[in-house]
Amino acid sequence: MKNITENPSFRVVGTPASTLDPAEFVITHKKLTSADTVVMALYIVFVLIVGFWSMYRRKRSTVRGYFLAGRNMTWWPIGASLFASNVGSGHFIGLAGSGASNGIAVSTYEWSGMYALLILGWLFLPIYIASGVTTMPEYLLKRFGGQRIHFLIAILSLFVYIFTKISVDIYAGAIFIHLALQWDLYLSVIGLLVITAIYTVGGGLAAVIYTDALQTLIILIGAFILMAFAFIRIEGYTSLKKKYFMAISTVHNPNSTCGLPSQDAFHIFQAATEPDYPWPGVIFGITILSTWYWCTDQVIVQRALSSKSMLHAKGGIIFAAYLKILPIFIMVFPGMISRVLFPNLVACADPATCRRVCGNPVGCSDIAYPLLVMEMLPGGLRGLMMSVMIAALMSSLNSIFNSASTLFTMDVWYHVRPHCSEWELMIVGRVFVLVLVVVSILWIPLVQMSKGGQLFMYIQSITSYLTPPIAVVFVTGCFWKRTNEQGAFWGLALGICVGIIRMVLDLVFIPPICGHHDVRPTIISKVHFLYFALILSVITLIVVLIVSLLTQPPTLQQTSRLTWHTRHDKPQEKHAGDDVEESDKTLETDNNDDTEISVPAEQGGHTLKSRAKCILMWLCGLNRSHVDEPFESKHKQYVNSLYEDPCMRHVVNANLAICVSVIIFLYCYFA
Repeated sequence: MKNITENPSFRVVGTPASTLDPAEFVITHKKLTSADTVVMALYIVFVLIVGFWSMYRRKRSTVRGYFLAGRNMTWWPIGASLFASNVGSGHFIGLAGSGASNGIAVSTYEWSGMYALLILGWLFLPIYIASGVTTMPEYLLKRFGGQRIHFLIAILSLFVYIFTKISVDIYAGAIFIHLALQWDLYLSVIGLLVITAIYTVGGGLAAVIYTDALQTLIILIGAFILMAFAFIRIEGYTSLKKKYFMAISTVHNPNSTCGLPSQDAFHIFQAATEPDYPWPGVIFGITILSTWYWCTDQVIVQRALSSKSMLHAKGGIIFAAYLKILPIFIMVFPGMISRVLFPNLVACADPATCRRVCGNPVGCSDIAYPLLVMEMLPGGLRGLMMSVMIAALMSSLNSIFNSASTLFTMDVWYHVRPHCSEWELMIVGRVFVLVLVVVSILWIPLVQMSKGGQLFMYIQSITSYLTPPIAVVFVTGCFWKRTNEQGAFWGLALGICVGIIRMVLDLVFIPPICGHHDVRPTIISKVHFLYFALILSVITLIVVLIVSLLTQPPTLQQTSRLTWHTRHDKPQEKHAGDDVEESDKTLETDNNDDTEISVPAEQGGHTLKSRAKCILMWLCGLNRSHVDEPFESKHKQYVNSLYEDPCMRHVVNANLAICVSVIIFLYCYFA
């Protein structure tokens, strides 16, 4: 404590310097009991059982079966998978940490996701289903023609997946594993990635969705148990509202606001000049980011496209929207409670103290959630919460792996080699998952060097710099028939260039530590990233509108069944090699119709002799047949029906009204 008490610019609040207990600034690492180990082992076994069961039950040897689960999923696994794909380990660490630092305003990201999900189900998804696409870049390819928009979106999406989503989830999982278990970082993360890759490679989207459903159940059970323990310890919500504002580290600068809780900690709308959550950015900027993530991102939309009917898709979306109510209670509030219980650790304000506590001089709010788990829960329950964090990490990673594999296979490889066989696409899709695993492992040292907390803080800003142009292109393409390829491309290109410039400036000019003078350029220091997202969207929209109006309108083929106004159009006339369903009354296509994909016949017609090779082929879902036709010659355009049963449609729409009412209530109550 010598380096703290001898600093004349700091004073100890309420305690003489000579009586400071150094243990107050050190995390005590409790050991996991045998009960914890048993619980974690059971979790791993259950995940593998569900993964292999789904691999056995589902046909995985076709593009449609592997990447869209045969388009035969029901509402409840779709909703659970949507929630689990979104709520990764980064959510637990990030939301709890933001709650500890700034209060409940971070919950607006979750509530905006609720109405963005409803927009997906009732506005975007009918267009995607009518178009019969597998990936979002494929939709842009049909809607605008040409290759440049299609390739640009696919490559940009892969970049975002690899260098933001995967890295943040690995960082958040690494924080928990290191703090809770003191395990070797590399061995722990590599083990989790290998287990995740097994059923992602072998089972495709069906295995991912069913394991996500199991992990959603585990996440909710564990998170609710921890929430109950936390609120009992703090003596309820009313007590939290009083004690949160007194949760200040015993070492802080009396002439600075560093380390002090925000006075608007229990309000979601803050002043427009606030540096964290200005209300115009919360209302409009986050809406733009949520529209991109929930309505146009491959990870999310791919799950909705796997539904067996339109009603099942809407039911799953409603289910996921209801689940999005929970993060404020199971993540944000526990993070705030952690600050109250451990103010010298979670709310440290002195860089030297923070470096001693968690190794990060910027702050230690990221340890709020794992600290609660290790310091408050008894043996057995700690193992359950470790399973929850592992479930969150694995569910997020397997979703990203599967969707990134779909993007690369269908939107990059297939258009580089348009005459490749379906066998080749299956091999490429699985191999690319393994490539992502390797890239994820290689990214770990960079995550460690980045000091983690800064990386997580940058994730929303990076999203604000890269994704608004994508959201604008999708919105205009879906709801304005006049949008053409030239307008969409130049709006997208200009928006991405402007966003990348801001992102580079943001990375070069690092925000100062609290209490230090901000020397960054005005465009960086004064323009919040949520405001910049709004500005970037307006710039992109203006370019799209002007260029589209000054150039030739899109053809009928580029709009039929591809926009909101044309979603009920009859399919275009048949072309050679295509099998388009003429009736719009076909509700669903059984996945049993999928033709098994073939393993290329060996020279001389010999069958596979190695039993080990046969087992490997089954694990990868590559079953044998006698023919290996080019994928292009046997590919079918599956046009799912937009028909909805009148009785069930009323049930779904009633839940839509209830969900909208809940959203309005949450915003009004916490405003």
